Amino acid sequence: MPSNHQPTTGNRQPIFSIITIVYNGENVLKGTICSVINQTFQNYEYIIIDGASKDKTLDIIEKYADKITKIISEPDKGLYDAMNKGLNLATGDFVLFLNAGDRFYSNNVLEHIAAKITDDTDIIYGETMLVNDNREELGTRSEKTTHRLPENLTWKSFSYGMSVCHQSIFVHRTMTSHYIEKNLAADIDWIITAMKKSRITVNAHLIVSAYLVGGVSKQKLKQSLKDRFFVLQKHYGVLPNIFNHVMIALKALKYFVIGAFHNLS
Repeated sequence: MPSNHQPTTGNRQPIFSIITIVYNGENVLKGTICSVINQTFQNYEYIIIDGASKDKTLDIIEKYADKITKIISEPDKGLYDAMNKGLNLATGDFVLFLNAGDRFYSNNVLEHIAAKITDDTDIIYGETMLVNDNREELGTRSEKTTHRLPENLTWKSFSYGMSVCHQSIFVHRTMTSHYIEKNLAADIDWIITAMKKSRITVNAHLIVSAYLVGGVSKQKLKQSLKDRFFVLQKHYGVLPNIFNHVMIALKALKYFVIGAFHNLS
């Protein structure tokens, strides 16, 4: 596959497009913004898409407006419509979504990521730390869920579900496409579609983001599972998808049984 990449080594460093989606996020947005603007590596653009919040979200955005490249505040048709708006505004080499409540794990994440990127890098990914509302660390996603971060990520890695959080994967803008809307598993579809195009996918071997547990998919679990089934069937076929979902159920059962046993011991 021919590359449309502009060289990012030598005299030119990669430019990151960091996109934050927020709606009524006055309690969590400041931490997200500060985790971006305090990065030691400053070769990025920062885009915030607000869905016309009714709380003090806009006041927080205005406070940091001189540090934010592009701001949109208007009604949208949902999370993935807002994310598509962010993609439409992005001009950097690599895109990352760090939505309200999520943060970069440390102030030198972008510095470490930039150091691992070559001219041929299409996607670079890392681990995610799960945190609660008090910002207490619960453990990495690989440690606390059935989803283990693969050493070598490919599009086939997602046949059992989301193998990497979108907060921890940088996708070259030439690999991106619009999110499908009205589907709670649109992030899985988006990443698989990009992974199918990727020639060089790099494991950064670091914790990229701190992810605030919860979210829309947790609040609407039944719809989320239905949407995930549809997306995985689209990419892997009917029979393999049925088999994989049986395996997903067995893995989840084993995980919860072991967890219950440890809690009792």
